[in-house]
Amino acid sequence: MAERTIIALVSAPSGFVGRTKKSLPVKSMWWSDAESVNAALEPLLHVPTSVLRLISATADESAWGGELIYHVEAHREPDRKHVRRHLRAAEAPEADAPRRQLWARLGGPAELVAWADSHIQRTRRAVQVKTWNLSSVHRLDTTDGTVWLKAVPSFVQDEATVIKMVAAHDLSLVPEVIASAPHRVLLSHAPGGACWPIKPEHVDLIVPRWVAVQHALAGEPRVPPSAVPMPDFGLPDTLVHGDFTPDNWTANGMIIDWSFAMWGNPALDVGRLLDYCPHLYGHIAKVWSDAWLRHRPDSRPLDALDAARRAARLQHAMTYQEVHDEAEDSDRIYHRDSSAHALSAVRRLVTTP
Repeated sequence: MAERTIIALVSAPSGFVGRTKKSLPVKSMWWSDAESVNAALEPLLHVPTSVLRLISATADESAWGGELIYHVEAHREPDRKHVRRHLRAAEAPEADAPRRQLWARLGGPAELVAWADSHIQRTRRAVQVKTWNLSSVHRLDTTDGTVWLKAVPSFVQDEATVIKMVAAHDLSLVPEVIASAPHRVLLSHAPGGACWPIKPEHVDLIVPRWVAVQHALAGEPRVPPSAVPMPDFGLPDTLVHGDFTPDNWTANGMIIDWSFAMWGNPALDVGRLLDYCPHLYGHIAKVWSDAWLRHRPDSRPLDALDAARRAARLQHAMTYQEVHDEAEDSDRIYHRDSSAHALSAVRRLVTTP
């Protein structure tokens, strides 16, 4: 596992106060993990902090390991003795940039938490869990249990809208929407954790229920269409999750993270799933095709799946090219190679006998 070390450029209410004198090890290797960064900084500064954005990275891989420089906001003024001991003078990071998200700006994380506080009663300080170009996530302990505050960019789908579409047909498949505003949402806790390592029983629990919802939602588009058209093979165009992987399933049978939802052939979802789970190809194909044949007996789901192995990778390339293009320049490092890798995978599929 690649080690991650961080350097923080620290701004406080009075302005920029400096950068950490030395590189600090953090527990998580993932670049977007903000909780471990704040956990490393707060004992040094003795004030609560929030990660605003990644400024640079030295690593061979995108998204994990290496030495990272972050812009960090201190929510109170650090005592001068802590500043002298742990920070040194440095050039302040740029105040703003094109395409910068709300949560990457000074005051942005606090604004999101204040919005959440207008809908819930917190019992302790908000915990910033994740921040990157695609989302900001906070964990909030409340009088009614744990809830999640998530904000996403304007170019992806509004998750509350999509979750409510799914919940209209299966409440148990998605978290409850507690409150929402454009591109921000408060969600109930989805227990169980991610489905890693994925097991056949996870497929059995989630895939047939998702197929049933897709069958029920089939009809006129309610979100933008897929950029990759497919023959229908007797399957209806419907809601497609867009990133249907075990990362976005919970072990108790929920599907989360609906930012890339689109309207299109449902085989696109299982094509994406098989990128992650080739060792379960036969089981996934059978469970998924049997589910569709129960709803659409005249369909040809296995033929659709064969086409979707290529189409899903093309859609992935299109999606992440948009993510790259819409990100501010320093954030493009997160997905610098995603489209190229997806296109290379398509080429291997069409050139390998």
